[in-house]
Amino acid sequence: MNQLTERGRGAIDMTCGSPTRLMVSFSLPLLAGNVLQQLYNMVDSIVVGNYVGSSALTAVGTGFPVIFLMASLFIGFAMGATVMIAQYVGAGDQDSAARTVDTLYSTLLLLILPLSLLGVVLTDPLLTLIRVPPEAFAQAKVYCIVVFAGGVGSLGYNVNAGIMQGLGDSRTPLLFLAVACVMNIILDLVFVLAFHLDVFGVALATVVAQICSWLFGIFYINRKYPFLHIRFFQMKLDRTLLRQVVRLGVPSAIQQCQFSVAILIMQALINGFGNDFAAGFSAANKIDSFAFMPIQSFSTAATTYVGQNMGAGRLDRVKQGTRSALLLSTVVCLAITAVVIPLRRPLLMLFNREPAVVAAGEAYLLRVLTPMFVLAAMFILSSVLRGAGATMVAMAASIVSQWGARVPAAYLLAYFLGPEELYWSYLIGWLLGLAICVPAYVRGRWKDKCVVTRTETA
Repeated sequence: MNQLTERGRGAIDMTCGSPTRLMVSFSLPLLAGNVLQQLYNMVDSIVVGNYVGSSALTAVGTGFPVIFLMASLFIGFAMGATVMIAQYVGAGDQDSAARTVDTLYSTLLLLILPLSLLGVVLTDPLLTLIRVPPEAFAQAKVYCIVVFAGGVGSLGYNVNAGIMQGLGDSRTPLLFLAVACVMNIILDLVFVLAFHLDVFGVALATVVAQICSWLFGIFYINRKYPFLHIRFFQMKLDRTLLRQVVRLGVPSAIQQCQFSVAILIMQALINGFGNDFAAGFSAANKIDSFAFMPIQSFSTAATTYVGQNMGAGRLDRVKQGTRSALLLSTVVCLAITAVVIPLRRPLLMLFNREPAVVAAGEAYLLRVLTPMFVLAAMFILSSVLRGAGATMVAMAASIVSQWGARVPAAYLLAYFLGPEELYWSYLIGWLLGLAICVPAYVRGRWKDKCVVTRTETA
């Protein structure tokens, strides 16, 4: 194990050993972390859906894409830094990895206040743009403003998680999430059931939990990884590394932003069919998020695995790891679909028992969950290309998938076949994205995108 990964107990050196074993070892903590993250998001929806009403469920569900739009810009840059850290880990360059972390945190401190203020200012027009039902508008506005105002916790957590994942440590972010999850569940129940703060209480619980998780993460990183030392108000911007972060991060940021905009446009279409349909979509989307977690976990593992092996010049291992990640994600995805589809009605009724809401949720799950193995293949290949440094291809696949297929297909399907059929647009988009990723991977130009210069070839 190289010098970098020896410094932290949870770090994994992915440049040697079985690719399948490494993928599973790295993915399991990520999967557990994603479960925790979705759990405390789901608790928000369950609490307001059952104790406040369907309009509150719609408010929380429609507020998420607005919040994610504003956060996605910096999350994209963090993804670029993760690729750089992974490649420096593979090359054994401890100093560059540490300076990348300093540069990333300095950028966070510069951008957090403008991003938070921008989010608060744009909340009202964005909610109007996506046609939030009138009965849910005021609650959605409160939810978004509170979460935007405390956005430093969410961004800080994502930065900490990205740093750890780049180092090959997927266990430490699980601790960060455990702190947030426990606090969020307790505060949700206290603020909503005891103090009757409704949607404001749910949003406040989320903000407090995320900030505590972020601060705990900084304390943990500083103690467990001595070569990294995160300090507040001590700007250390390495311009060369910042340019590399921008080069890798801008495509990821654009990808995240356009994905968020596409979600908003889809949300506007869905909201146009009434509160029950929107509430059903929101509930089904929470279940779908759980089904998507293995894909997300294997994709993150693939990015780190590819980044480290690209840095080490092990292109042969990149190809082995890609095959392993594709097989693992596809098999697990099919297994989860086989379990969730028969149980869709009782799962949806956890959120709301109104028949119209449950029926709308079923329409989503049947059309989106069944072909999700296609999304698994697209996501893995996109993550492999991103880990190699070919972030432009991953961005192009995402943009074409969303804007060339899903969004226009959704509107056409809804117009000609009815609202329930618009969800087939997801599959259409995934197929188009896959049609971009497969040739790009086979062509092999991603082999020349590594940040660390190597003479070894596959």
